[in-house]
Amino acid sequence: MIVDFNKIPNWGKLWVFPSSRKFYPQEISELKEEIETFLNNWTHKSQSLNCAYQLKYDRFIIITVDDSEISLSLEAHDNLVAFIQNLEKKLEVILLDKINVCYKQGEFVQYKDLKEFKQLMKNKGVSQKTIVFDNMITTKAALEQDWEINIMDSWLGRFL
Repeated sequence: MIVDFNKIPNWGKLWVFPSSRKFYPQEISELKEEIETFLNNWTHKSQSLNCAYQLKYDRFIIITVDDSEISLSLEAHDNLVAFIQNLEKKLEVILLDKINVCYKQGEFVQYKDLKEFKQLMKNKGVSQKTIVFDNMITTKAALEQDWEINIMDSWLGRFL
C-alpha cells in the first residue's frame, strides 16, 4: 500500500532505477499509474507493504519500503525485479544496470555507459566538480545524504 514518502523511516529499504533516457512527458502519467498499481498490490507473504515512490529528474524511479518489522522475502524482491523488467520492455529503456553512470551536466542529467564515461573523463568532459548519482544506495536516509555526490567522493573519482 502506498504511503507518503516521508512516512517511510530513514532506514527503510530503497532502490534506485536509473533510466537510460529521460522519460517522455506523455509517458509520465502512465508510468506513475503502473508504479502505483504495482505498489498497492505488492506483498510480503500475503501481507501488504507500506511503500512509496518518487520519479526524480524524469529519469529515476525510486522505490522505498518500510521493512522495519519484516525482512522482505525473496519473492517480494523477485516481484519488484519482474515489474521493473516489464517496464524496461514496455518503455524500451534500461533500468536495472546500475554500473552505468548518471551525472549532472548543468541542470541536465546525463546517462553514459562506463566505457563512454571513462573516455569523457579522459577527454576532460567532466571535472572534479561534477555531480554523479550513486544508484547503489539502499536506504532512504542515503537518498538525502549519499545519492547526489561529488565525483571525487565516489568510486569514479579514482579515474580522474
